[in-house]
Amino acid sequence: MNNNTPVSIEYNGYLITTDRSLMFPEDVHVWLSKVSYWAKNIPYDTFMLSFNNSFCIGAVKDGRQVAFARLITDYATFGYLADVYVLDEHRGQGISKVMMQELFGLDWVKKLRRLMLATLDAHGLYRQVDFKEVTFPARIMEITRPNIYGDMESPCR
Repeated sequence: MNNNTPVSIEYNGYLITTDRSLMFPEDVHVWLSKVSYWAKNIPYDTFMLSFNNSFCIGAVKDGRQVAFARLITDYATFGYLADVYVLDEHRGQGISKVMMQELFGLDWVKKLRRLMLATLDAHGLYRQVDFKEVTFPARIMEITRPNIYGDMESPCR
């Protein structure tokens, strides 16, 4: 199976898609670099490298990117969910839930041995697609550089 075969569905007036050619990466970059707490000030070239090297899903409406997420993956054993957001004015309509159901419903994603993410406040959303707290937290290590893109206040420190 080609893991990059795009999937698109209509949902409540939104196009939910994994087809990057239908997405608006400039919109995603603006949101991540200006609004997000985890990627504030991310350079455009850095974002585009991450966009092009990840499996992406998003919601588009009226020629605008209104939601986005990407799975950093080897397509065989591991995936890390990152950069998930829905624009404030589009929240509460189930967009993120549908995006997560579509993403985690893909056959190849179901076969990944480990999926991980970090979240400040969306635990409930991710529990709906079977995420749980780390079973053995002492086994998980990290290198974190919260200010790598310049001065920013980050609750992820």
